[in-house]
Amino acid sequence: MFELIDILSGDREAHVDRALELVRAGYVIVAPLENGYVFLADAFIQDAVRTIHAIRGDDLGVAAQVLVGSTDVLDGIARDIPESARLLMEKFWPGQLSFNVLPSQGLSWDLGDDGRLGYICVRVPSQGFVLDLVRKSGPLAVASTASAGSPPVLRTEDVHVNTGVLQRIFGQGELTPAALSTVISANGKTLTVLREGAVSLEELVQVVPEITGPKTTK
Repeated sequence: MFELIDILSGDREAHVDRALELVRAGYVIVAPLENGYVFLADAFIQDAVRTIHAIRGDDLGVAAQVLVGSTDVLDGIARDIPESARLLMEKFWPGQLSFNVLPSQGLSWDLGDDGRLGYICVRVPSQGFVLDLVRKSGPLAVASTASAGSPPVLRTEDVHVNTGVLQRIFGQGELTPAALSTVISANGKTLTVLREGAVSLEELVQVVPEITGPKTTK
């Protein structure tokens, strides 16, 4: 039986350190992000990442996203990041703005797509507990505890998973519904908004006027 840890009570740093021990040991944990509970694992431990996909029942080729603690860490796992993307990172990170970027050459990991997508989707989270964790752990693979196409899971009691593959749920009660992150493709000279979410297109254009997306021709 997995253990439910209330991160709003007790020693917050001790909870973060316990989560750190688990992900470094190759376990999958559950924790709260801005818009729902998510599965987390060390992005460099392939068995742990595979476990996330197995729990979710993902189709082959589905890639987990990646959380990092800072742009310094991003520079260790990604290459050729446009200066315009860096401006947006400086403005909106930590926060709900994700970037599809080119992974560093020779990077040895498999987020579920065997590297076939040619990019990784990455951001710095704004949620306190996970941000504290990823700043200690290094890159974390992340995926919603909700199945594909389902709304985010807002309560720990709605996380349904085989207890044999899950060690801990780090909970903070029922979460408030929130928008998904905005996703930007930063693989070329021009940034493209792929999904408008918590950060609006209007906010992005104020920083990078030349950004393009489904709702603008700029």
